[in-house]
Amino acid sequence: MVAPIAVTGAAWSTALGHGLEDVWRRLLAGEHGFVEVASPHRLRNTLAAVIPSRGEGPAPRLRRFAVETLGRALTEAGLDARGATTRLVLGTSLGAWLDDEGEWTAPLHAWADEVARAVGARERPVSLSTACSSGADAILVGAELIRSGAAEVCVCGGVDVMTPSKRLAHSALSTMSPTRSRAFDTRHDGMLLGEGAGFLVLESLEHARGRSASLLALFRGAGSANDAASMTSPDPAALGARLAMERALQDARVSARDIGLINAHGSATPANDRAEAEAFRALFGTGPRPCVFATKGAFGHTLGATGAMEAIALILALREGVVPPIVGLEQPDKDFPCPLPVGRPVRHEERLGLSLTLGFGGFDTALVFEAAR
Repeated sequence: MVAPIAVTGAAWSTALGHGLEDVWRRLLAGEHGFVEVASPHRLRNTLAAVIPSRGEGPAPRLRRFAVETLGRALTEAGLDARGATTRLVLGTSLGAWLDDEGEWTAPLHAWADEVARAVGARERPVSLSTACSSGADAILVGAELIRSGAAEVCVCGGVDVMTPSKRLAHSALSTMSPTRSRAFDTRHDGMLLGEGAGFLVLESLEHARGRSASLLALFRGAGSANDAASMTSPDPAALGARLAMERALQDARVSARDIGLINAHGSATPANDRAEAEAFRALFGTGPRPCVFATKGAFGHTLGATGAMEAIALILALREGVVPPIVGLEQPDKDFPCPLPVGRPVRHEERLGLSLTLGFGGFDTALVFEAAR
């Protein structure tokens, strides 16, 4: 059996606030962070889930979100970034690249180097960009670094900022909802953008026990795949999503019957919702069906940060024994194969959960976590 990895710290920056517990309470209450945000362009929707601005441009905002969130995750774990065996694994989608001229002439990983220097990390960070799967893939890579012995502690996750170009692009692609985010609802018509950051502190179990660290959860396994079906749409048969989940279960040495919760991608676009429903139907067959929840109706679609933020929400759901309602879901799709939390939190006694993230370009990543005993 592959040894699980300890999760000893977590932090997020969201449109609902920054405190781990405070944001969790607002999720359980069914709140959302959408406000009207002016745009110089004509958009399908001017609602967005943004973090209050300090007047800085996209590039400084990206770095601030990362540095602040990383610092809080490390503080919660009782560590700092200067540890000799601590590595940072930082993901983003396009970050500030499309909207800040200073980013165009710098190496693509320059932002990550600056974040690492700001938090005092000794080692250069690993940076990656796999579209909306970036935050989840950063966690997968961090776990592999620990398993291989290349690091004992990894701080890994994703960060992204909402920018005019991203709003215009998703409006033009019609992936942006003209109404509101309604994942798995019969009226779903697209997503709304958000911004934020999420980071987990992963440690080898031996390292965590050696310093008597408190455990938030156990990381059990991960899997990824690429369906290569389209630049912007998932494979309708959801073979990539199913393969990512199957690989994650295999890596975790568990079966589909062991999974009691899923934090779905839940983007609320009809194509993504249908693909996820098909993937869950195929994976769970006639066996027990896990409760599926989603958080983009509260946080917006935070692109490169979303996979890490959803992993944190899953960890809290496992720890607290309750899943938040899906904000915007009022009329569930009758063909959706799994139970959904509608209008109120749902209590549970599950120990294992899975977080699934889908990204443009066919990126699919699944992470398996277990509640800490």
